[in-house]
Amino acid sequence: MTAETSTTTSAPAPTAARAADDAASPTPTGPIPVPADGSPRLDIEMVSEALLGSWADARRDARERAARPEMHRPTDASVAEHRERVFGQLRALAEEEVSLPMLPEHLGGPNDNGANVAAFEELVVADPSLQIKAGVQWGLFTSAIVQLGDEEQQKAWVPGAMSLETPGAFAMTEIGHGSDVQSLATTATFDPDGGEDGEWVINTPFRAAWKDYLGNAAIHARAATVFARLITNGVDHGVHCFYVPVRDAQGNLLPGVQSEDDGEKGGLNGIDNGRLAFDHVRVPRRNLLNRYGDVAADGTYSSPIDSPGRRFFTMIGTLVQGRVSLDGSAIRASQLALHIAITYATQRRQFTAADPTRETVLMDYQAHLHRLLPKLAATYAGAFAHEQLLHAFDDVFSGRGDTPEGREDLETLAATLKPTSTRLALDTIQECREACGGSGFMAENQLVGLHQDLDVYATFEGDNTILLQLVAKRLLSDYTSELKNVDRAGIGRFIAQRAEVLAKRHTPWARLGQSVSDRGNARRAFDSMRSAEFQEEMLADRARVKVEEVALALRSTARMSPADAAAEVNKHQVEMLDAARAHADLVRWRAFTAGIEAMEGDGAEGTRAVLTDVRDLFGLTAINDDLAWFLLSGMISTQRGRQIEGDLRRLLWRLRPHVLDLVAAFDIRPGHVRAPIALGGEQERQDEAAAYFRAQRASQDAPVSEKALRDAEKRARRTQGKKGSSR
Repeated sequence: MTAETSTTTSAPAPTAARAADDAASPTPTGPIPVPADGSPRLDIEMVSEALLGSWADARRDARERAARPEMHRPTDASVAEHRERVFGQLRALAEEEVSLPMLPEHLGGPNDNGANVAAFEELVVADPSLQIKAGVQWGLFTSAIVQLGDEEQQKAWVPGAMSLETPGAFAMTEIGHGSDVQSLATTATFDPDGGEDGEWVINTPFRAAWKDYLGNAAIHARAATVFARLITNGVDHGVHCFYVPVRDAQGNLLPGVQSEDDGEKGGLNGIDNGRLAFDHVRVPRRNLLNRYGDVAADGTYSSPIDSPGRRFFTMIGTLVQGRVSLDGSAIRASQLALHIAITYATQRRQFTAADPTRETVLMDYQAHLHRLLPKLAATYAGAFAHEQLLHAFDDVFSGRGDTPEGREDLETLAATLKPTSTRLALDTIQECREACGGSGFMAENQLVGLHQDLDVYATFEGDNTILLQLVAKRLLSDYTSELKNVDRAGIGRFIAQRAEVLAKRHTPWARLGQSVSDRGNARRAFDSMRSAEFQEEMLADRARVKVEEVALALRSTARMSPADAAAEVNKHQVEMLDAARAHADLVRWRAFTAGIEAMEGDGAEGTRAVLTDVRDLFGLTAINDDLAWFLLSGMISTQRGRQIEGDLRRLLWRLRPHVLDLVAAFDIRPGHVRAPIALGGEQERQDEAAAYFRAQRASQDAPVSEKALRDAEKRARRTQGKKGSSR
């Protein structure tokens, strides 16, 4: 078997003619040998099971659902048609109770939040619009009621939200403040004389306070969970959440509610995004979702959390599942794109090389390996990291690990991985699109539409840059907390010691030690850089040192006014983001390594060997991408820095025979792949062309190549010349 016909779930069986060609040519057209008998091979089923994770059954069911044609993204529908199609799909999901696992026991569910999110993520390969609309309805609107309301409120409003009797919008974002939720301008003022026991007056004070970009808001929403500043007895208690009806059963806006359609977007056009505004809209006192703050009939405010700041972040933290699910969805989208591009690249032939009668498959070109395999490695790393995030999420939301520390760790991990995976997805899909040439630009081959739909994943549920800033602040906070355990006399010594360590990194001693260890031997250097200890040390030291450098640069802010301190922090914002990204690389590398080590049973040894090469490709790529920093910091010798590119190329060649096995382990099914170039269309063209040229060569009346004639004439003249000179 040649490398390009290695086992995969969707590659078509080779034709008889192609099989004959393969028998005549036992190696691929490129420099990659067929894996020898006894060499490490990937156990596809084992890796698939590992990637399915702890909620494997939920994912399998969801993958079957996502493969159904009625769930798929249309390629030629108008915006209005796409919206109605997705709403119909959402009704089907409601009838099948796909989000039932999210509900706690007292609402009739199993309280299995991990299963709910795992299944939700799989919808991205059917239609991202369906996935996000489902996320709006159940992951945001319904979840806000479940997570922020009391049991009475849950029983009143959750059943209608789950059945889609009450389509809902999640009205948090305002066009004037975006990610700055704490500064929202919409107000909810308590009127103790309204209604039976008081009413809330919801008001949008100016245009920039309109709620915008809200899924379901333009057409379908009957109610909204509205985030507004709670004001009672003349005191602003900050942002809280309110249940506000917005349309009647016939879809007409209720008095005081205004709505506008956002119109056509760059992607996700199956969702009716729109704006909402409120002109002194009145709702009952009990429409305040009151888990973290309540108001009595006389207007008295109470909360189980005294600190307004901590109360706000606790309340917002209950909605972290959006970031968790987007992380997993982005990884799944990357898997789909890689499946399409790599399947195509192992079938598409272009330009002649060693074989005069067969062109070379794209996957046998080093440049093609270089553009796709590092993305494949990062996707594997992201998949293993997401499984850890999903466990952290389930622990908190199930109640088993719902502690302040557990929530803070969950929020930090989600803020680390969501920006990383969504950026990776956009880069991967674009690279895959380009790697498929003109075919990749055709809508029927999915990649263009997938990129359009995932574009906004980098913005919603927390803008990626804002989230990375949150991560950096948490890392700085953790670093600062270390100093709190040092007495006053020791703080100066601690800072001086760390500054000395940082200064030493700019001397040649560390680099000299590596050079002496390698002793000019490239193989020894390659082996040492591929060791897990070396990679972890480099990635961990980089993450820690980058945090230390920022922390030491900002240590004077403790004595500054708030304005001056903020200005000083702003000067180091880029370094903070860089530290957060370094932390994300370390998190993913460690998760990948842990996933490899956990594999056991028959076939595990070969599987671990192949996946270790993939992990090394990820780790060394991360180091190489920041090589200037490692060299300038003295953490890597010039010799190793010069060699790393060659080592990465060596890993690409080692992994070439395994690429189809690696994408087959993603369990991307024919119903998920709707790209003809990855479903046998390209192979049919190649087989037809090969049969034609084979028949032409065998015929007696085939035209003769002018080049062949010229070459024959040159050879004849040379032969004649030699005969003449011999006389």
